[in-house]
Amino acid sequence: MLELDTFLQALEQADALDQIQTLILGLRDRFEIDHVVYHWVSADGEQYGFGTYDPAWAQRYVERDYLRVDPVVIGCFQRFDPVDWKKLDWTSRAARAFRADAIAHGIGNQGFSIPIRGPNGQLALLTASHSTDDITWDTFMKSHQRDWILIAHYLNQKALQLEKGRTPEPIRALSPRETDALTYLAMGYSRGQVADLLNISEHTLRAYIESARLKLGALNTPHAVARATSEGLIVVGGAARAATGGWPGRTTSDKTAKPVAAPWVTPNH
Repeated sequence: MLELDTFLQALEQADALDQIQTLILGLRDRFEIDHVVYHWVSADGEQYGFGTYDPAWAQRYVERDYLRVDPVVIGCFQRFDPVDWKKLDWTSRAARAFRADAIAHGIGNQGFSIPIRGPNGQLALLTASHSTDDITWDTFMKSHQRDWILIAHYLNQKALQLEKGRTPEPIRALSPRETDALTYLAMGYSRGQVADLLNISEHTLRAYIESARLKLGALNTPHAVARATSEGLIVVGGAARAATGGWPGRTTSDKTAKPVAAPWVTPNH
């Protein structure tokens, strides 16, 4: 199995794309899976990456503009934790056609992708895929997910070092209406509901969303919401405030009680 420290050390020392490609090939072989791919999705739709997909599939992906319909990319825009392909929405005709085409090109019927958020809203994915049954793949993910998360962030750090010119520009500030619109969308409201909450027409709402998307350099609305969230431009805190639980130094039964020192804080003497 992979010696993680050795791999990460070799990755840190790499200073060219061909060296990273060699490491990716070794990663695939050590884990005995079909593919390992790093995919940096730029806001303008330009794509950069490296990995083990057949070049013919990579070219087909670009030519057919699969970026716009790929449930994996769309799912990673909306999430911060690793994405199991089985749990994504493949119900649309475009998504089903894309999946069939991908499997026909040897991508595999199983996969998980790790979203990576970098500076200025940068989004990249590290993907592992394989042709196998559900139980075997679930066991693989549970056994190796933590290592893959660490590898993903080291890979992205190296990509940012090698491709400094691709780093997104700083994000422009959103207007109060744009912030409200994205916040309500992030909370799960439909566009119609958001328009009602803001007391504006859906046409006006679309204008605010499109303006926010352009400011954020996002490909689509889910990407805009993800970038705004990752940059701290919107905060979705309603669910957290309503959730049960405690906080060090505060009791749940008496919120006016005198705080108790958190266990990792050393009292002043």
